[in-house]
Amino acid sequence: MNENQFRLLPAQLLLRELAYKVNRRGFRSRYIVIVTTLIDAQQFPASAIAALYEQRWSVETNFKHLKTTMGMEVLHCETVDGVLREFYAFCLVYNLIRTVMLEAGLAQCSHHSKVSFVDALRWLIASCYRTTRISLLIVPHRPGRVEPHAIKRRPKEYDRLMKPRKTYQKEALRA
Repeated sequence: MNENQFRLLPAQLLLRELAYKVNRRGFRSRYIVIVTTLIDAQQFPASAIAALYEQRWSVETNFKHLKTTMGMEVLHCETVDGVLREFYAFCLVYNLIRTVMLEAGLAQCSHHSKVSFVDALRWLIASCYRTTRISLLIVPHRPGRVEPHAIKRRPKEYDRLMKPRKTYQKEALRA
C-alpha cells in the first residue's frame, strides 16, 4: 500500500466481535472469536456468521482440489497470457468436474457436495473410453475430521530456483 492509499483509509473502523463456544465430543471446549465489519446484529446474526465461518473449510478444500488434486500448484507458462490461459483451462476443467459431481449427486439422490471430487475427476478421465451412467463415490458425513498440515515427502537436497532457469543456465556455462 502506498502513502496515497493509506491516507484514503478511514481514521477509525467500527468492528463487531463475536465469540462462541465449540463443544466437540472427546475434546475440550474452546471459544472461537470472529471480528467482522458486519455490525448490524439484526441483519447478520451471530449464529449465521458462525455457520459461515464453519463452512470456510469447504472453500479451503476446493482450493486444495484446484492446486493439489488437479496439479495447479505450479503453473508452467512463462508469459502473462500463457499463465492466464493455463489458469482458465484449470477453471474450465474444475467446473466440468463440479458439473459431473452435480449430475452424480442427482442420479444417486445425494447432495453434490458429498460426491468425491477425485472420483469425479477419475471418471471424467476414463469417460472418453466408455459411456456409462455416472455412479460415483459418496463421501460420508465426517464431522470434526482433522487432517495434519504437514508435507509427506522430504524436500530435495537441491536449492530452489529463485531466478529464471535461463539465468542459472547462463551462469553454469560461464563457470
